Amino acid sequence: MENKKCSDSLTIMTELVLPNDSNLLGNLMGGRLLYWMDIASALAASKHANSQVVTASVDNVSFQQPIKLGSVVTSNEAFYTFVALDENGHPLEVESVVPETEEEIRLFEGAQRRREVRLVLAGKIKAHEAEALKKLFNND
Repeated sequence: MENKKCSDSLTIMTELVLPNDSNLLGNLMGGRLLYWMDIASALAASKHANSQVVTASVDNVSFQQPIKLGSVVTSNEAFYTFVALDENGHPLEVESVVPETEEEIRLFEGAQRRREVRLVLAGKIKAHEAEALKKLFNND
């Protein structure tokens, strides 16, 4: 299996905030932004996996400021996790990602910590079992 560069699956989606996307204050509804982000990230994950994908989790979405009616939206930040599926709907192993830029390397190196936080919060592992988190807090 070959590794893939992050840039191979880069996806940029642009949306215009229309009246049906906004609340009574004229701001984009958070759920609509999450919907757009899920589509964009699913397209990127599908490009990477070369197969259909399903959303497994979304980490820590923060809304920093209102996005007004009539605005053009091209990005926001969150970490989405997907599972690639084969033609029978079974999980499929995919190629590893190869980070190239400083930003990609920083995000890649934090992936295990983010995964462990998700697992601890979901009750799937105990906090003392989260090795990457222990290293972060113990400066090992």
